[in-house]
Amino acid sequence: MGFLDSVERSLERAVNGAFARTFRSGVQPVEIGSALKRELDIGAVVVDRDRVLTPNRFVVRVSPQDADRLLRLGNTLENELREIVRKHAARQNYQFLGEPDVEIVSDDSLTGGVLQVDATQVEGSVDWVAAIDVDGQRHELRRGTTVVGRGSDCDIRITDSAASRKHLEIIWDGATGLARDLGSTNGSKIEGQRFREARLQTGTVIMIGQTALRFQLVPGRSRAPRQGFSAGSSTRGSASVDQDFWGAK
Repeated sequence: MGFLDSVERSLERAVNGAFARTFRSGVQPVEIGSALKRELDIGAVVVDRDRVLTPNRFVVRVSPQDADRLLRLGNTLENELREIVRKHAARQNYQFLGEPDVEIVSDDSLTGGVLQVDATQVEGSVDWVAAIDVDGQRHELRRGTTVVGRGSDCDIRITDSAASRKHLEIIWDGATGLARDLGSTNGSKIEGQRFREARLQTGTVIMIGQTALRFQLVPGRSRAPRQGFSAGSSTRGSASVDQDFWGAK
């Protein structure tokens, strides 16, 4: 963190603390969501043109009274916050070293209504893995050939009626990706153009009917054990979260 970032954060904490003492309002989940997005943006590091890494471990520190109120929601709240992190990273084309993790902890040094987010990357080696995203699901590609289509024997099965039983194959050799149409009835398209065979780059979208298949290079890692994770988190109760509680995400 640079000197100016440090000064900005100190000023922000001071202003937030003053407002909290004045209005006596507690931390709301929508505020935590906004803070997490900000930390994602601040912590993003460009590795190369197609790869931007961002923190994946977030510890949200709040006052004891706020922690008591927020943690009554159990794991539901933290799960919602993890989803906010995933969605913002996807919109910004950020990538993680592993699955994002958000934990809310009590901090006696903080005043009610004030929150602090510690963002880090979990240590581990980066091993870039090829994947296909379809309808919100990610399918990692093995080396070799992956078959896509409507058939039950396909490696990646899609339900689009415009797809053939064996529609397309994706060949991944560990360094480059290639898509090959298998003589499908309705064809496969990239940027509106039908193709027989096409080389894939990160972010390439293949259309089969109305179904989009996005080719990605995603970071995999050997995850180190999390330090300082609350052993008591698994004992928290479960509760539903009212959507009005969140506001716009």
